[in-house]
Amino acid sequence: MLKRFLSERPLRLPHIKPYVPRPSDPSIFWFNSERDDVVSDVVKRICTAHESDRGRLEMALNDAAFHEIRRLERQRDEEARERLGYWRSMIRRIGKMEDSEQRRVLHTIVTDMTRDVAGNFDPRVYRFARRAVPRLVGGVMEPRRLTKDLMASSPEALGRVLRVQGDLDHLRYLQNEGSLVFVPTHSSNLDSIVLAQALEISGLPPVVYGAGKNLFTNPIISFFMHNLGAYRVDRRIRVSLYKDILKLYSQVMIERGYHSLFFPGGTRSRSGMIERHLKLGLLGSAVEAFTTNRVRRIDRPVWFVPTTINYALVLEAETLIKDWLMEEGQARYIIEDDEFSQIDRWIAFFRKVVGMRGACIIRFGEPIDPFGNRLDGNGESITPTGRVIDPGGYVEQRGEPVIDPARDAAYTRELGEVLAQRYEEDTVLMSTQVVAHVLYRDLVQSTPGMDLFARLRLRGGIGLDRETLRQELGEARDRLRELEGKGRVRTSDVVKEDTPDELLERALTFWNGYHDSTAATLEGNRVILGDPSLLLYYQNRLVPFAEDIASPEQLQAACEIENLGVYR
Repeated sequence: MLKRFLSERPLRLPHIKPYVPRPSDPSIFWFNSERDDVVSDVVKRICTAHESDRGRLEMALNDAAFHEIRRLERQRDEEARERLGYWRSMIRRIGKMEDSEQRRVLHTIVTDMTRDVAGNFDPRVYRFARRAVPRLVGGVMEPRRLTKDLMASSPEALGRVLRVQGDLDHLRYLQNEGSLVFVPTHSSNLDSIVLAQALEISGLPPVVYGAGKNLFTNPIISFFMHNLGAYRVDRRIRVSLYKDILKLYSQVMIERGYHSLFFPGGTRSRSGMIERHLKLGLLGSAVEAFTTNRVRRIDRPVWFVPTTINYALVLEAETLIKDWLMEEGQARYIIEDDEFSQIDRWIAFFRKVVGMRGACIIRFGEPIDPFGNRLDGNGESITPTGRVIDPGGYVEQRGEPVIDPARDAAYTRELGEVLAQRYEEDTVLMSTQVVAHVLYRDLVQSTPGMDLFARLRLRGGIGLDRETLRQELGEARDRLRELEGKGRVRTSDVVKEDTPDELLERALTFWNGYHDSTAATLEGNRVILGDPSLLLYYQNRLVPFAEDIASPEQLQAACEIENLGVYR
């Protein structure tokens, strides 16, 4: 029904005159007026960095042609038919080109790539989305109302599912004092949608963010992707120039004061584990933006907001864990055909989570400066002892700010380590994850000597006594409370408040009827393990804490679970 509605009534705005931003509007409302200048700035700085050295310039052109030829030969699509001849011709001519022609070709390549990356922001679409997205979700949950009138669907439906945590007053203050860079964990392609809604209901500004180019053709969200500040990231392109453009585009946007968002994990966590090995490129762009502004005598702070996205049910869980478990899948960066691209799976997903208290929790952690320091209430950087410091001192030599790429790269590595630790501390463990961990730990304990992949073949053959499981869930929950008291992790209100029986019933209700396979089922007084791979995915969130919440008898199994971290 929803698929027919979307196909018959494509989403478009009525024809109205362009919106003129007001001084009180968020900075991104002004973006389209300087979009061309942003593109020109990126192109100029990339070209300048290569043109002074013919060897570097020629190497960049050869690298671009080589990688684009390889990509287009594999694609065999319309783009390949249009562009493959150009690149094959160019690679034969590079060595014979005069310096001026090489510079001209470089400028053309960089300009085309930067224009393709650069985003767009339409304030009219933003205002429309503020009203429509919560109602659209409500309509998915109540399809008859959606087909009758999109704008009449219940906007409260998303509010029942989404919870936002963190010091929001502090973030609302900081948004007017500097540039916020939200750096969330990444579990689902829904993340951008729920984050945008979390920012909206928290009174926080819309942001610039990078998104896979494949999402711009998604039938459900492409309209919003094209108009709400997302810049396109084509992960098929391996050209060094392209990677430089992406990083510099992010840097220039932060330099100019646009609040930003990117996922340091790079792509969705296939395993379901908390990200630890972060990609440092975009983190480095924010550090360099701070340095560049200081060199230019622009005193605009840059603050990172560690953010965790926590789901009780993950839309694409089955595809993600299967991809992770396949040896070739661990290196495959783009999944084109997962549940996110299937409208029917969206309907099933939202129907399953409606009414489930806090099915998604967004936690905005304490903001930090580019060097990992916490902030006081006024946004001043403070040391662990509480002393106020000027973060600009980190980029000075002999009292003057200077650009030093090697130094900034070292700061970025340290920042990545701080964020990884913050992710672990700010992760909110959900009922499905706690129940899955206890079930999977029992599976490991009852199958000594088996490896990971042998256990994944055990479907429906192992059952657990419900009373024993109830006791183990209670003990695991109590130990998690102790860890939470030490600041090691967080748990949802459901995990804190529900009885072990209620936790089990809640988890089984979430899993059953949505995923194609069944994680576990209740048969009389026994819980039968269904699909161990689904249990593995949901329990993986607890990998760092497995030994801490195990009894002495469970310790061997817990050690095996913690060792899953080597499969990352």
